[in-house]
Amino acid sequence: MDIRTALQSDLEAIVRLLADDELGVSRERFETPLPQAYIDAFSEIQGQKGNSILVAVEDNEVIGCLQLTFVPGLARLGMTRAQIEGVRVDKQYRSRGIGEALFRHAIDSAKANCCGLVQLTTDKKRNDAHRFYERLGFVSSHEGMKLSL
Repeated sequence: MDIRTALQSDLEAIVRLLADDELGVSRERFETPLPQAYIDAFSEIQGQKGNSILVAVEDNEVIGCLQLTFVPGLARLGMTRAQIEGVRVDKQYRSRGIGEALFRHAIDSAKANCCGLVQLTTDKKRNDAHRFYERLGFVSSHEGMKLSL
């Protein structure tokens, strides 16, 4: 397995992963051709410094992904934070250490980019994901809130 920054050619597989779970099925649109919104968003991510999609690839197939964004801030003496979101592993590859490898790669990248912490948000319904994040050392230290626009 290889972990690398996503390429445009990976986009269809990434969207498939995002759509293939109980919450993503109602949030995403995996269809051919892909909706232009995904292509535009991927282009924006590629063009923004400190923002990337990481993919886990095995036998030339994308089997996992996450988005990693470095967020500079003023709080905590100007600390830069790493934000992880959009974490998915193909159902048939789960429990093989792929998610952990993606996270280790993202955490190492955050350290290399002088981030002071790594943060993520996770839907309250994702109990298995919560256990996974806690096993990796993440602590549920804050209550998050969102405003849909």
